[in-house]
Amino acid sequence: MNKSPIDSEGRFQQRKLNIWWFSQYASTPDQQFTAQFDLAKRLVDRGHRVTFFASGFSHYKFQEIRLKPDEKWRVDEFEGVRFVWIRTPPYTRNNWKRAVNICAYSWRAFRLARSWKETPDLLIGTTFHPLASLAACATAASKRRPFVFEVKDLWPLTVIEFGRLGARNPMALSLALLERFLARRARRIMTTLPGAVEYYGRLGIPPEKVVWIPNGLELSRYSSLSPYPGELSNPCTLLYAGGLVSANALDTILRTAQIQQEENSSVRFVFVGGGQDKARLMGLARELKLRNVEFRDAVPKSELHRVIEQADALLLSMRDLPALYRYGMSFNKLCDYAASGRPILFAGNPSHNLVEEFQCGIVIPPENPHAFSLAIHRFIKMTPEQRAAMGRNGIRCAKERFDMRILAQRLEEMLISAADESSGSQGSEEHRHPANSSEVSSGKIETLSQTN
Repeated sequence: MNKSPIDSEGRFQQRKLNIWWFSQYASTPDQQFTAQFDLAKRLVDRGHRVTFFASGFSHYKFQEIRLKPDEKWRVDEFEGVRFVWIRTPPYTRNNWKRAVNICAYSWRAFRLARSWKETPDLLIGTTFHPLASLAACATAASKRRPFVFEVKDLWPLTVIEFGRLGARNPMALSLALLERFLARRARRIMTTLPGAVEYYGRLGIPPEKVVWIPNGLELSRYSSLSPYPGELSNPCTLLYAGGLVSANALDTILRTAQIQQEENSSVRFVFVGGGQDKARLMGLARELKLRNVEFRDAVPKSELHRVIEQADALLLSMRDLPALYRYGMSFNKLCDYAASGRPILFAGNPSHNLVEEFQCGIVIPPENPHAFSLAIHRFIKMTPEQRAAMGRNGIRCAKERFDMRILAQRLEEMLISAADESSGSQGSEEHRHPANSSEVSSGKIETLSQTN
């Protein structure tokens, strides 16, 4: 009898992969965005090798946080996950400087990865912007290895719906062609959007090629939190934790705070995070003379649960863009919100609405401050038992949908399947698997010189 390729914990035994992951904003738990690191760490624990090609410039702090002034790139290892930090030009908002930053990352990541003698089993390219995926796809072609297209945001639909490009703009048309090329070239499309099968079906992509793996988190980070009793503090604290960017419609929350202040309510609004819109939002709060609003700096993901623990409820808002959000949503902050066991006040109307499905909060029409204010009144009038029940439903949502252990297993199965479909993907051990960490540190992996 043949031995099963799956062990007692559901892990595939037959393949240990060397995975290269092109994700400009990938980071470690001492920063804000860690979902990809958490997945990678799980893969490493299962015996695989994961290398991120990421920018050393922080998209949240707008400064270089990884590289010394004379370094153009550096290899680091964190808890077994390898990072190749690449220098990219600075920017502070969404203008031409950010476009230069994106282009520089994509070209430098491709040029650096292509030069390595090491050969991966497969490559993942993350579309926070499509050029990172293009860099991964081009490197995969040069290494003759399969490419996995990871989609966080739909391009060009996202930029069109946000009004940054017209649908017939030449740039939008070019992005649409690039999206179609990447989707067809990819061995798998890995996406956080539950409705992506419908979206890519319109591009002629068969549904079996699309794999839904939602954002998740390590639930252990929230295991020590005190149970939420449902009692309100004084003042009642409503907290937003995440990126202070225009996509999150935070003006709605500030306008809601204005209504609450005019009503002399005992509610305060706390914003924790950084982002391109922070200065403008703080300016709007001053313009509205809001005394019930507080802005705090971003905290590392490893400390976020302690900040959330101070809240009576958590705030989430989004733009009113039904043509975009018909395919679902993928907010990282929703994972933390649910796992914290605190009720969620969510202003949004996406399909696959988990707040509504799990009844872990109150759903409000998007971009409607008056409706949001009424929802706050409703929340305050609830009994402690009702609020506590919402919190427990959130924990159930996190365990069923966001548990990194489950998501990592799903990812592993997909990656092994994609690698096994590639003829000749086994390669040689010498080329497929990297040198050990001491060889990395001593520079024995041949790459481009940092001074080139």
